[in-house]
Amino acid sequence: MNTGGLGYKYTTLSIAEKLIAINVLIYIVNALIPFLLGLPKNGIDRWFELPKEFFDFLSQPWSLITYSFFHGSLMHLLFNMLLLYFSGRIFLNLFNHRKFVNVYFLGVIAGGLLFMFSYNVMPGLLGIATSGIIGASAGVTAVLIFICTYMPNQEVRVIFFNIKLWYLGAFVVLSDLIQIPYGTNAGGHIAHLGGALLGYMYARQLANGKDIGEGFSRLVDGITNMFKGKEKKAPMKTVYKKQKASPAKKTVNYEKESHQRKIDSILDKISKSGYESLSKAEKDFLFKAGKED
Repeated sequence: MNTGGLGYKYTTLSIAEKLIAINVLIYIVNALIPFLLGLPKNGIDRWFELPKEFFDFLSQPWSLITYSFFHGSLMHLLFNMLLLYFSGRIFLNLFNHRKFVNVYFLGVIAGGLLFMFSYNVMPGLLGIATSGIIGASAGVTAVLIFICTYMPNQEVRVIFFNIKLWYLGAFVVLSDLIQIPYGTNAGGHIAHLGGALLGYMYARQLANGKDIGEGFSRLVDGITNMFKGKEKKAPMKTVYKKQKASPAKKTVNYEKESHQRKIDSILDKISKSGYESLSKAEKDFLFKAGKED
């Protein structure tokens, strides 16, 4: 197997496609290891699922994120990944990968917190049989509802007919609401609603010029820099520190600003007239910009 080729292929994927690849890989590993080692079926994911009890959560706080990488069945995984691919493509045509990460993981966190809150404050909603939850649905729902809110009148193809995004978003939310008292996965549906609420609020605030994910971005950057800090100090040994470099930097910054201004003007056009008002060149430009980011 050409692992170098696989590694290169992975780097060319969008952030949504990378998440899909990671989820699929974790599902395979989580299925194989218990089978090969003779462990219980949930021998691994019980350490990463989000517990229903608050004090159990305190003993594994990482589960507020990790629960989203595990799935209970192949159909559970398949449905979530298809929806993530569909909604991710639309999202990344409009915004960069940082905003996608913000919406997705804040949706995961919001869904997990609403699940724990509901169980501990209103246990009747979830029933005594509810255990911890796993699945990417809260994050996927957050991304889907975000695009449904940001460009509600944009039409998408669903099987044989076109449908406006806000109809699709309303159907998803109503479906979860209806299944809470009658379905077998009340906790999961409540987590979906937490993700949906986050996606809705994020899109509404962004339309008003406020990015509620900025703090989360800084947190992620801080954690990333902690691991990369030592590596960044090594290249400081340079003999060629000349003032020649500064004009080059200026040119690059100017190009980035011009690039961003063009993206902003296209996004303004979408918010006023809808995605379909864009020319083919503008759509292609947005698609390439999403890939670069």
